[in-house]
Amino acid sequence: MRCPKCECRDDKVIDSRASREGATIRRRRECLACGHRFTTYEAIEQQPLMVIKRDGRREEFNREKLLGGIRRACEKRPISPKTIEEAVERIIAELHDQYDGEVPGQEIGARVSEALRGLDGVAFVRFASVYRRFEEADEFVDAVKKLEVRRDSATFRLPGF
Repeated sequence: MRCPKCECRDDKVIDSRASREGATIRRRRECLACGHRFTTYEAIEQQPLMVIKRDGRREEFNREKLLGGIRRACEKRPISPKTIEEAVERIIAELHDQYDGEVPGQEIGARVSEALRGLDGVAFVRFASVYRRFEEADEFVDAVKKLEVRRDSATFRLPGF
């Protein structure tokens, strides 16, 4: 590690602790040459995900695009920005856990739908109307009706819902 003050490469770690629920390590360091103290953070570098679009194109996964889509669905709804951020982080972590390198776009949409279904019915329907590309008003009404039905815990859900 290079000291930000004198650029010397010799330092010692004074304190080390996990932060952000163990996702990163915070280290407090002291330069052995000038005595300047500074903090560094270590995090696991994850391989970037590629999204396989419906038409077969591949596009680099964009966290901001995911966050923007969820924010749009949640506009003017009683959902805090922190809750939205937590949902995005949870979705990204699940995708990294399940997929190595490439993830189908439909899988991202399904996870967003599930997260929004748990947060707010209106946000879910807003997102679903764009994601599922409803062609007829009846399809939209069916999606709303399915929100009203309580699911039995032993019932298996079909993909896309």
